[in-house]
Amino acid sequence: MSRKTLKSWQQLAAEAAAMDDLQINQLFADSSSRFEDYHLSHCGILFDYSKNRITDSVKAALLELASECNVAQWRDAMFAGDAINHTENRAVLHTALRSHRCPDAAVNQQVAQELEHIKRFSEQLRSGELSGYTGKPLLDIVCLGVGGSNLGPQMVTEALLKKPEDTVNLHYISTVDSVPLEQLLVTLNPETTLFIVSSKTFTTTETTLNAAAAKRWLLSQAPATALAQHFVAITVDTARAQAFGIAPAYCFKIWDWVGGRFSLWSAIGLPIAIGRGYQAFASLLAGAAAMDEHFASTDLDQNMPVMMALVGIWNTTFLNINTLAILPYDQSLAQLPAYLQQAEMESNGKSVNWQGEVIDYKTCPVLWGQTGINGQHAFYQLLHQGTHDVAADFIASAISCGETALHHQTLIANCFAQSQALMNGVSAAEVKADLVATGGSAETTERLAPHKVHPGNRPSNTLVLNTLDAYHLGAVIALYEHKIFVQGVIWEIYSFDQWGVQLGKLLAANMLEDVQSKQPVKQYDSSTNGLLNYLKSVSM
Repeated sequence: MSRKTLKSWQQLAAEAAAMDDLQINQLFADSSSRFEDYHLSHCGILFDYSKNRITDSVKAALLELASECNVAQWRDAMFAGDAINHTENRAVLHTALRSHRCPDAAVNQQVAQELEHIKRFSEQLRSGELSGYTGKPLLDIVCLGVGGSNLGPQMVTEALLKKPEDTVNLHYISTVDSVPLEQLLVTLNPETTLFIVSSKTFTTTETTLNAAAAKRWLLSQAPATALAQHFVAITVDTARAQAFGIAPAYCFKIWDWVGGRFSLWSAIGLPIAIGRGYQAFASLLAGAAAMDEHFASTDLDQNMPVMMALVGIWNTTFLNINTLAILPYDQSLAQLPAYLQQAEMESNGKSVNWQGEVIDYKTCPVLWGQTGINGQHAFYQLLHQGTHDVAADFIASAISCGETALHHQTLIANCFAQSQALMNGVSAAEVKADLVATGGSAETTERLAPHKVHPGNRPSNTLVLNTLDAYHLGAVIALYEHKIFVQGVIWEIYSFDQWGVQLGKLLAANMLEDVQSKQPVKQYDSSTNGLLNYLKSVSM
């Protein structure tokens, strides 16, 4: 049965059709308790969704939609370890990496053993007990991975403040473009460099090519026996990693029930433990576990991930707002938009429902963004006066990790002011009054006024973390993970496969031989033929 036949869906469609004249700022004028009624707080995070085009009747219908779509039952099935990833016949157990809700004792034991391995290894490396082949401490850690094996650890280590005791330098290489790795290697000493190869299958093309290049670099300057002290593998296929030459004690295990984009909680997060300390990694897990508990045990109307998901569905599916800007007002979160791009778009960027039928409603929006202050001087013009409706998530922390109060106060003022400006806008009457008050002539006022009008009524959420530390970061990442899950259930799509990613990999593998060959090609479409043949004419 199509989601469109649900009573709540039909009510929401009717509500959306009547929304043309509804102004968000009027909702505030009509209710002094608007903020109180439309915000939630948990795990040291405040989630304000009051600046959305949502009325009490819309909110009630959204909650009824969640009920009709059995969100609570699907949530319970995920935590129970049921194989809810039906297209791959797998459980979805990334939450088992950080919480104690998984009923499978064997899974819990495996996780505990691997966490102990991470703790022991990271502490020994940071203390200097683990060293390179000449006995020198390992000072530069080069993390080779792509997608979920890279985005999460990089985002977290850049988000967490580096302390004086964090003496190792982390370098992340994800692209198959050889230049970044080559430029990095000329700055490194093989005696003090460790490579971490993160690949679930240990066959990912980008990662294995970079690992092979790193191996050649090391062995060109060190004996073959050095490999065992300078390479780490994080993979399901430890046998393949050991065949590459990586010592068993330097192989870390992940499992097929951990999706790549949800894997930073696993051994994929080893760079976090090495770079920021195991206690920071443990705090990250604790924050996520706290959000798991909130999601698993809280009524839907007070459930932060559920309400965040419902707001997103309302904006995307019913109001036809097709993009979501992620706007962190903290430079430490510069990588968060890219991380969430993968988490959301790879999960819910689907157009076929559980029955294999093409969906006739909008699913995942396009995610984009960057840190707020930089964005203000780049693309906020479009947010305020462009022709595209854009929803936004503003993210800030109440307490700064920096030492200069004025800087943080200015940052927060900009964050809150921008969300207010997107809501209120500036009317033609206000613009004209301002122009007249500043001495503008009647002709100047009439000419300039249309260009200075800001329509407003742009929806946004605001997330405020008590402070940006490992615990609160873990909680906010888990918040978005559970939001993704809830939206997948309501949209009736499988959030834990990524067949679109696989297609591109397959085509690239098949085309590589034609890229390498000097012979002209003619078997593809005319565009691809033309591109390949032009490449050959220039480079061969």
